[in-house]
Amino acid sequence: MKIGDIAAASATAIDTIRYYEREGLLPAPARTAGGFRVYEAVHLERLQFIRYCRGLDMSLDEVRVLLRVKDAPGADCGDVNALLDAHIGHVSQRVRELRALEKQLKDLRQRCGAAQGAAQCGILNGLAAAAQEGGAPVVASHLRSVHGH
Repeated sequence: MKIGDIAAASATAIDTIRYYEREGLLPAPARTAGGFRVYEAVHLERLQFIRYCRGLDMSLDEVRVLLRVKDAPGADCGDVNALLDAHIGHVSQRVRELRALEKQLKDLRQRCGAAQGAAQCGILNGLAAAAQEGGAPVVASHLRSVHGH
């Protein structure tokens, strides 16, 4: 399959596939005489595995560990167990942070019950006051991964 085919089959952007190759997560495919990548079923299976792990919010380093063990079927899977236990801990921490964030946002929402002039908006005034106090929000960034990787 060509890169567009594997991209479509795995719902993965072409740039992401190339990135995974550069990072060593996905082995480089054979190339045609014209220099086009030619992927096989094994590439698709590995890409789907990587994407599923990333969907579980695992970092690339965590995926590397999993792939290393997966590539050595006779190896002990203790590292996999430890990795998953640590990841579960990160997810649990994130859930606690998100619950605190939800409470913070609900408390902020209570400051403005009806639409009014922006100068009187309790939400905007509350945000401005909190920003001036220098206190960071409960969760610094809701777009980061569970453990910043």
